[in-house]
Amino acid sequence: MKIAAFDIGGTALKMGVVLPHGEIILTKSAEIIASDGDQILAEMKLFLAENTDVTGIAVSAPGYVNPKTGLITMGGAIRRFDNFNLKEWLEAETGLPVAIENDANCALLAEKWLGKGQDLDDFLCLTIGTGIGGGIFSNGALVRGGRFRAGEFGYMFSERPGAFRPGKYTLNETTTMLVLRRQYAQLTGRPLKEITGEEIFANYDAHDPISERLINEFYTGICTGLYNLIYLFDPTHIFIGGGITSRPTFITELKHHMASFGLRDTIIETATHKNQAGLLGAVYHFLQEENRHE
Repeated sequence: MKIAAFDIGGTALKMGVVLPHGEIILTKSAEIIASDGDQILAEMKLFLAENTDVTGIAVSAPGYVNPKTGLITMGGAIRRFDNFNLKEWLEAETGLPVAIENDANCALLAEKWLGKGQDLDDFLCLTIGTGIGGGIFSNGALVRGGRFRAGEFGYMFSERPGAFRPGKYTLNETTTMLVLRRQYAQLTGRPLKEITGEEIFANYDAHDPISERLINEFYTGICTGLYNLIYLFDPTHIFIGGGITSRPTFITELKHHMASFGLRDTIIETATHKNQAGLLGAVYHFLQEENRHE
C-alpha cells in the first residue's frame, strides 16, 4: 500500500508518498501564493496524477476540521476552505479513500506513532511559527473537543487583557515569530521582509540590546503559555515544534526562563519529526480510519 499525503499550509503545500510503516519514499512541495485554496486543490490533483499507484489519501489541514465527515468549518489562513468538505471533494475527484485531520493534531499523532510519545498517555504538542498551535493527548486519547477546536493554544491570554480588543493580548498576537519580526522591524526602522528570526537570534547572541529585550519578552510569553498548559492538563511531557527548534540552545534557554515560573516535573523537549510531522501524522490518522472501518 502507498498513501499520498498532503500537509496544507498557507504559504506551502507539502506532498509525499508514504508506506504504512511510516517510510516516506517521495516528497515534493509547492509554494502557495496568497493562501490560494484553488491553487492548493490544483497542486493536489497534479501530484495525484503523477502518482497513480497510491491507494489512499491522507490530509493534514489547518483550521477547524471534522475528521469524521471531512468538513472544514474554518480553514485558517485559507478562506477558500471555510465550510468546504475536502474529503468529499477528493473522493469524488479520485475514487480513493480519504482521511483528513487538523494539522496540529497531525503533528501530535506523528509524535505518538513514530516519536517520543509512543509510550505516553498524557502529553501536549506546541507549535511556534507565524501562529501558535497545539495538540492534546490526554488519558490515552487525542482530544479534539466538541466542535473540533481543542488545542488552539494561541488564543490563551499572555497577559491580563484590556477593555479594548482583548484578542490582542493572546499568544497569537504577542508571542509568535511573526510578531517578533514585526517588533524588531518597527524598532530598527527596517522593512519586515528584510527581517528574519535567524538574524534577531544572532543579534541576541551578540548581546544586541534590542534583540535581547525582544527575545526575553518572547521567551516570557512562551513560558506563560506553558505554565497555563501544565496546570490545565498535567502533562508528563510537552513537545515543541516549529522552525525555532532548529536553534541548538532553544530548549536550554526556554528552561532557563521557565525556572522562575515553576516548571515542576513536566519534561519539555523538541518534537521529533519537524517538517515531516504533518505528512506522517496524516498517514497515521488514515491508517486508524482504515482499521476502524474494517
